[in-house]
Amino acid sequence: MDDVLCNYKVAHIKALKQSPDVPYPQSQRGFFANLEPMAGALSAMEKLYESRIYDPYILTAPSPLNPLCYTEKRLWVEQWLGYKYVERLIISPNKGLLIGDVLIDDHTTGNGQDQFGGSLIHYGSQRFPSWESVLKELNL
Repeated sequence: MDDVLCNYKVAHIKALKQSPDVPYPQSQRGFFANLEPMAGALSAMEKLYESRIYDPYILTAPSPLNPLCYTEKRLWVEQWLGYKYVERLIISPNKGLLIGDVLIDDHTTGNGQDQFGGSLIHYGSQRFPSWESVLKELNL
């Protein structure tokens, strides 16, 4: 979710500049709920949902510094993607526990991505810099 569907990095940098005395801005109330969508993410998720080829879910790791992130991530999904994706939201600190064909993630390790049983699309990498490149890989 973070830096794949919503722009975590930009919000984090901005929060650090605004409040340099807060070393972990992601621990503040509202941080996750107020993230902006990544370019192309919302329309890509709609294409995935409507494709009849894929059965998309959102898999996100929680921030252990902010217990509110569980609720805020859920609220973000409803606000930007609708209730159909709320029912497809999985929050787990270990992405390797889940079963699926494809994982689209901005990291290759750190939360079990390297143990995921399917293919990993490394979002933000040179090969997959945008949602357009991801959709092309998925033949959508």
